Amino acid sequence: MNTKEQKILDTVTSLEDDLFDFTARLVAQPSTVGHEKGALRLMADELSRLDLPLRHVPIDYTALSVHPGFAPVPWAEHDRWNVVARLEPDHTAPEGLDGRSAVFNGHLDVVSPEPLDLWTRDPFRPEVEDGWMYGRGSGDMKSGVAAMTYAAHALRKAGFGLAAPLIIETVIEEECSGNGALACRAAGVDADAVLIPEPFGPRLLTAQVGVLWFRIVVGGRPVHVQEADTGANALEKCFPLIQALRELEQECNNAPLPPPYDDMDHPLHLNVGVLKSGDWPSTVPASAEFHCRMAYPPGQGFEDIRARVVQTVARAAKQDPWLEANPPEVDFYGFRSDGHIESRQAPPLATLNECHRDLTGQHAQEYISTCTTDLRAFYSHGTARGCCYGPVAERIHGPDERVNLESVLHTARAYALFAARWCGLVE
Repeated sequence: MNTKEQKILDTVTSLEDDLFDFTARLVAQPSTVGHEKGALRLMADELSRLDLPLRHVPIDYTALSVHPGFAPVPWAEHDRWNVVARLEPDHTAPEGLDGRSAVFNGHLDVVSPEPLDLWTRDPFRPEVEDGWMYGRGSGDMKSGVAAMTYAAHALRKAGFGLAAPLIIETVIEEECSGNGALACRAAGVDADAVLIPEPFGPRLLTAQVGVLWFRIVVGGRPVHVQEADTGANALEKCFPLIQALRELEQECNNAPLPPPYDDMDHPLHLNVGVLKSGDWPSTVPASAEFHCRMAYPPGQGFEDIRARVVQTVARAAKQDPWLEANPPEVDFYGFRSDGHIESRQAPPLATLNECHRDLTGQHAQEYISTCTTDLRAFYSHGTARGCCYGPVAERIHGPDERVNLESVLHTARAYALFAARWCGLVE
């Protein structure tokens, strides 16, 4: 590293307390679906305080509904947006300086912390203990958002500009639909490279699976329990459908999979995450519904796996006289996100690996994901190519989620160094 790069890294380190304070303030915002505005306003205030020019990118569900990547959601409303800052190229950049644009993307939404009694502390009252910050979203992924923001701030505080644009993109709905990042693509926010500080550690994500969500609604015949044999228990009718979907999951995992997933035992997971039915123990339930998340391999499209789910449910329903006469409804909402595979030799990943090597003395490891990230919006509907690389976190989506603060600082240093090298440093 040269003296200019070292000055940038030293500046990031000098901002450590501010970086961790911003992380804690973000974590304190309970930004579950429908409640993200506090985190969005805090993000906008911080960008303004750091003199990083910002704009709001609305999620216009009506306009976005015709986009091929749009995911229908039941909570669509008008007053929802993302917060984006764009650092314009320095006009004093010398002629011939090779600068390429970059976007640092992060999401501000978090999953529910319920059930709260499994936590040993308040999930939205961040606490630091032994170098770890606890709280919902501390790892996934508000610490990463803070790291990428302060990486950009450190470049300017160190007295440097960039030869190409650097965009800070903070979005919502990453955990459920991807509509936040998709709205940014539809609004023309894009770049040559993208980095996302998801909490997979300082590794290069080179592959992620496709993911879809769906809901199955089953009708029954309600009767008093004393006449249960004359009714149809909608809840119990769900069980053979779930079993059939489990068999589909196994079929998908047994089928030939593209590398690197062909070396994994069970990379494609089905999760039955929601089950609702009934309102009285002595009444046979009249309806039931369950919601699922299912993964599919890169190279397979959403429409294909959607058709297989519909066919699987229809075949299972024909095995039961009641379900055959009263077919279950299958409704697809939320995620419909195709997977992708990227080479670690791709220019953005190669540059990031060089930054990692110069910071640690070793090449970065690869990470093969069995979930999805907002990379989907860039690979399917944008131009930027890149990867996830972020802090070390534990128990994301679970009780007592926590993030290692030293790894948050490392992420900020790596992102600042990447921006200097990829976008081109201007004194």
